[in-house]
Amino acid sequence: MGVVPSALTIAGSDSGGAAGLQADLRTFLTCGVHGLVAVTAVTVQNTLGVHDRSDVPPEIVAGQIEAVAADMGVNAAKTGMLASGEIIKAVAEACDRADIGRGRAVPFVVDPVAASMHGHPLFDDAGLSALRDLLLPRATVLTPNLDEVRLLTGLTVTGRAEMHEAAIALYALGPRYVLVKSGHLTEDPECVDLLYDGAEFLELPGPRYATPHTHGAGDSMAAALTAGLARGMSVPEAAKFGKWFVSNAVANSYPMGAKVGPVSTFWRLAPEEFRSGS
Repeated sequence: MGVVPSALTIAGSDSGGAAGLQADLRTFLTCGVHGLVAVTAVTVQNTLGVHDRSDVPPEIVAGQIEAVAADMGVNAAKTGMLASGEIIKAVAEACDRADIGRGRAVPFVVDPVAASMHGHPLFDDAGLSALRDLLLPRATVLTPNLDEVRLLTGLTVTGRAEMHEAAIALYALGPRYVLVKSGHLTEDPECVDLLYDGAEFLELPGPRYATPHTHGAGDSMAAALTAGLARGMSVPEAAKFGKWFVSNAVANSYPMGAKVGPVSTFWRLAPEEFRSGS
């Protein structure tokens, strides 16, 4: 086997296994890349919500990034929940040292996990400012959902036309590309995401499935996009790959626990050929 591309997730741990770094690593694996990890926080959560959290010291987060980059190499990187302004600052500086980010050797996908599944902010004002000021200008691709669009820009998106306005406003904050995810437009019969490079819009259409089990969908899409970049795809190609991946993951989602179950990566696995016996 030849050299396997690697992708780094800088994210929090989900004890329920549906989102966070667990979703990223499952996606990386089934998209053919080796997953590297910089853990930012450990959460106590299940399908009922996040009950507690312990943040990793910023210097340890930064150390994880630099350790894997120096030894194993990183072909693409993404963020998830970064927990605090101090961690965001440490991540930005560590990524600079590891040559990760817009205009650098390693493409950087910023999934701005600034809101919970229920739309509640995960940062205080200082954290949100650090995300906006330090990470967005370093992003090769920014991948917000509509709650995160509202937190970052103040714009409330209720339809496809407003997604264009949001993409323009987000692009002005510094990323090379913006991918606005439309999963929260529940009244739209399709799920049409929007990629913007400052000049052209690319619509990424997909079906909207009648399932409540969508936990980890945003993480999985951003991780698949990151995997595509690690494999050498262009940003538009990787965005299409991410859309294809998450559409299938939602189509194959499953119930688990009392509320919202996870999207699935099982659809990417080969049929099992194992037979017991002699």
